[in-house]
Amino acid sequence: MNTSATTPSSVRVDAWLWAIRAYKTRSAATAACRAGHVRLNGNPVKASQSVVPGDTLRVRQPGYERILEVRRLIAKRVGAEAASHCFTDHTPPRPVAPALGIPQRDRGTGRPTKKDRRDMEKLLGER
Repeated sequence: MNTSATTPSSVRVDAWLWAIRAYKTRSAATAACRAGHVRLNGNPVKASQSVVPGDTLRVRQPGYERILEVRRLIAKRVGAEAASHCFTDHTPPRPVAPALGIPQRDRGTGRPTKKDRRDMEKLLGER
């Protein structure tokens, strides 16, 4: 099998991010590059810049930053399993949010009574 015919020699950053399913649309990937949310090997990148295997991309998404290493180039969007073979995810695990201590009512107990509501407000420090 000739891999040079199926593997492109260069791929734009925005097209690669869209193909591996980091963004829903290519225009969203382009907008993220323009906004400075994507860095290639530590430097801000334009959407038209090419990626090569071995490059490291830092993609800032709401709430966290993904660190992706390019393993294979693809230009067309493929299934999630096939896309996962094109990059290595070096993103550290997200920290677990601490429990807030919000009181939970048992299911089926209905609406809280006035006394229950006052107790909850007192517990939360609202009164």
